[in-house]
Amino acid sequence: MNPSIARDTPPPQTQEEAAALHKQRLRAELLARRKALTEEDKAAADALIGQRVLHWCAAQAIHSLAVYQPIRREPDLSAAYNALAARGVHLCLPVVVDKQAALEFRAWHPGDALEKDAMGTLVPPAGTAVVRPQALLIPCLGANAAGFRLGYGGGFYDRTLAATPRPLAVGVCHGFGRVEFEAQPHDIALDSVIFDDI
Repeated sequence: MNPSIARDTPPPQTQEEAAALHKQRLRAELLARRKALTEEDKAAADALIGQRVLHWCAAQAIHSLAVYQPIRREPDLSAAYNALAARGVHLCLPVVVDKQAALEFRAWHPGDALEKDAMGTLVPPAGTAVVRPQALLIPCLGANAAGFRLGYGGGFYDRTLAATPRPLAVGVCHGFGRVEFEAQPHDIALDSVIFDDI
């Protein structure tokens, strides 16, 4: 064999590289499917997920919950947030304080003023009380049968769930987001996932 040919041949893809590439392809596919939802179908899915979130919170006796402001056509659960606040559940929103750090959670009540952070996400302004919620409501692009979440790849929720003691973590996801992928070493499973199908 010609040595120069051997040197120019790329090394075999590692299992971890293959898993990461598979997740990247799934992200693109699921984002496209979410984008393609009609407004009517999206509204129906949002309402169903919101009702299931309310049932889950009641069953788990949740008194403090981190929620999220939707981006990229994530489920809009504002009606559920209003209902939770009316029940006396303390809500908060995640804030990215550093790209390699866990999320910070700032107290929030529906109607409170929000501002855009560096990534364009709406967050409570600096100086708002920082809290430690009992549970996290986490938007998912997809989730596998073992409860591992497919997000956008930033790792913020994984770093947050790596802390001790960790909060309860429930994902919300469209039914088409039930996918199979291999969890990577840094991935942390959710306690449960709420889908908009059976």
